[in-house]
Amino acid sequence: MARLALLVVDGYNVIHGTARYCGMIDEHAGAGALADVASLSRDPYGHDPFDAAREALVADVAAYAQGTYEPVIVFDGAGNLSDERPDFSRAGVRVVFSAQGESADTVIERLVTKARNQNRDVLLVTSDNTIRFTVGGIPVTTISSQLLAADIAVVEEEAHVARDDRTHMRLTMEDRLDSATREKLWKLLGR
Repeated sequence: MARLALLVVDGYNVIHGTARYCGMIDEHAGAGALADVASLSRDPYGHDPFDAAREALVADVAAYAQGTYEPVIVFDGAGNLSDERPDFSRAGVRVVFSAQGESADTVIERLVTKARNQNRDVLLVTSDNTIRFTVGGIPVTTISSQLLAADIAVVEEEAHVARDDRTHMRLTMEDRLDSATREKLWKLLGR
């Protein structure tokens, strides 16, 4: 069986670059203003202002990648609440935090280079032109953070419509019959 294409998402680039996730950042956490990410992520009460945005991104990427991609989201580890954030997998999405002293861009370059050496297709999501030009090219396709957010919104809307169709479907025998068969049945019943 062929391996799925690798989907690599530049996590904080997507969060900060799209209204969908940026609005989920808790601007009131910590002692500093939102621009002071270091102080925000060291809230003495242990609150991480990016938790909701990261969780939403993981859920959205899981839905987007389902059956088409092997998804990986890469976050910068510097400035996070825990300097030793473990890598983990949730809903089929591998989440990677760069090590202390290493950027997410370095981790992304390593993942994409490994996939390229395996002749594996890669979809890279970032609006960072430096990383796009560094790792882009065949077999790597790059899309912007905004395009991913737009695609996720379409997937979400399609799922919503499908869910509404299923919940509003009547399950009587009459509703399951095609119109010609229903007409014949009505005639037999004298309607």
